[in-house]
Formats: sequence, structure tokens, C-alpha cells
Amino acid sequence: MSSIGQDEGEAQHGLDRSWHLARTPLEVDVAELEYALMRAFEAFGRWQAECLASVIDFAASGPENAMLHIIRMNDRPKTIKDLARLSNREDIPNMQYSLRKLIGAGLVERKGSGRSGVTYSVTEKGRDVTERYAQLRASLLIKAVQSLPNFGGRLDEATKTLEFMTGIYEQVARSAATHRHLPR
Repeated sequence: MSSIGQDEGEAQHGLDRSWHLARTPLEVDVAELEYALMRAFEAFGRWQAECLASVIDFAASGPENAMLHIIRMNDRPKTIKDLARLSNREDIPNMQYSLRKLIGAGLVERKGSGRSGVTYSVTEKGRDVTERYAQLRASLLIKAVQSLPNFGGRLDEATKTLEFMTGIYEQVARSAATHRHLPR
């Protein structure tokens, strides 16, 4: 439904969706998407942490959990550059901290040396944990979304929208960085 139709219905119910980031109908739609994305990101992080804690006694943040599964992806070792590219991250020191944490837990191993010769892969323990995580994920999350009619198509459309928005955010971030005002 367009924001105009929503605005009319919300006005009848006393809802106000305008704020400093949402002054026009398009700004309202973008702000609503961003706000939903923030809430979804936080819920996703909690889900990841709880799912992992259900299969191993190890406290990991959502990004650390994601890193473990990205390392396991395709059962190929990954460099830190691979991990940064696959997760769209630039915070290499934070990633290195997470890798040390995963290595310390015995879930990941580091091989090689030098700046470009280091790769990371899951250990047998890491493989076992990620398999049990996948089983719990299937029994809880996948089972829950399977019960929703036509949800596969909706997920596909949401994925395309998020990928498209990722590209837009990347471009406008470069633009903002290029034209940043210097502090006075």
C-alpha cells in the first residue's frame, strides 16, 4: 500500500508517521524501512546468539556467529579480506578480535602466515557446532516461515530489495564521504 493510502488510514486512527527523517510520503516510506531494518537487525542478532547458545556454551555476538557460518560457507578456507567482502564489513580490528575469540573457543583455526597468506577454517568442533546450529535453525526458524503462505516469494522480494538498498547506501555513503564538510 502506498504511503498516501496509509497516511489517510493512519490519520483516521490518530497515527502520526512524520518525524525529522520523514517529512514527505517517500521519506516516510524510506524511514519506515530503515526503522524496520534496525529492529530486524537487532532481533536477528538476538536470534543468532540464542540459537548458538542452545548448541554450545559460548557467548558470541550476532556478527561473530555470522562470521563462524561465513567461514564454514562452501567448506573453503577464507582470508580476512574474503570475510570482510562477504559480510560487507570494513572494521578489520573488530573482525580480528572476533576471529581470536572463535579460535580461542576451538571453533576456528588459523593457517598460514604473513599479510596475505593467512586463512581461517572451521575445526571439527566448529563443524559440529555449525551442524547442530543448522538443525536447530531448521526446526525452529525454517519451520516457522514454512507455515506462512507464499513466504518464499516474499523472502525473495525482500532479499532483492535489501540488496538494491545496500547498493544505494554504498553509493550515497561514498558521496557523503566525498563531500563531507570539515569541522570548523
